[in-house]
Parts: sequence; C-alpha cells; structure tokens
Amino acid sequence: MLRAMYPGSFDPITNGHLDIIGRASTMFDQLIVAILRNPNKSPLFTVEERREMLCQSVAEWPNVQVEVFHGLLVNFAREKECRIVVRGLRAISDYEYETQIALINRKLAPEIETIFLTTSAQFSYLNSTVVKEIAQFGGCVRELVPPIVEKKLKEKFKKERG
Repeated sequence: MLRAMYPGSFDPITNGHLDIIGRASTMFDQLIVAILRNPNKSPLFTVEERREMLCQSVAEWPNVQVEVFHGLLVNFAREKECRIVVRGLRAISDYEYETQIALINRKLAPEIETIFLTTSAQFSYLNSTVVKEIAQFGGCVRELVPPIVEKKLKEKFKKERG
C-alpha cells in the first residue's frame, strides 16, 4: 500500500488545501492529512475544531483520513508508515521555504521523500491567513473555504465582535 501524508496547521482549511488533498488522494492508496499541534503558534481554531472541519471537508474521499500530531513530522510519518510527504506550492516564495524543510526532513529521515504539488491557478493567492483576515472584517469567504469553515469563521468572529 502506498501511503502519503499531507501535513499542515490547517487554521483553517481552505479550498486550496482541498485542491491538493483531492489530487493527492488519486495518487496514493491512502492519504493522511496530518494536523500539527504546534505550541509555538496561536491558532484561531483549536486542534479539535480543525480536525472536525477537516473530517467533514474530506468525507468525499474514502482513502483520506485526518490525524493530529505533535513533534517532528518525520517521526510521525515513520509511525504511520508513510514514505511520502506531500506539500503544496502556491508561488515561488513557497518553493524556497518548502525546499528547505524537505531537505531537513531528508537529512533526518532519508527514507521519506517529499513531493510538491502546485495548487490550481484559481487558488494560487489563497492562504489561511488571508481567509481569517477577510472573515474577521466581515468579508465573504464563501468561495475560499468549505461551507463548514465559512460557518465556523462567522461564529468565531461574531463572538469577538460581541
């Protein structure tokens, strides 16, 4: 069985993430979407909220599962017997950062390969930070995120506005 892992913070998941997940799901027998529990970040959504949104958003792909991890990606990949890490690229600026991470991961775990998938053109500008900023100021994110995420963003920022 060819198993791959698509890691990220997914705070929140966007249609760009889903583009990569959908395409990667056709390339591998199993795809694990791995949510990083990173103590160095202050996410908008809890890990549990992100997991719930991801599970609902990837339900159409039976070979995709969602898991949470902390620590080094390569250790989690080994634990799950994944030899491939999938990373999405939006722009050339992503390439430099992602290449650095891929090379470090290869140094730590030479048996694990990283493959890059470029996002579809309609999502090349999209990232979680932009989505959160638009939603925070009451903008429409309907075409940027899955319906569950749009709903959760509205709820989150409605509470903040009081």
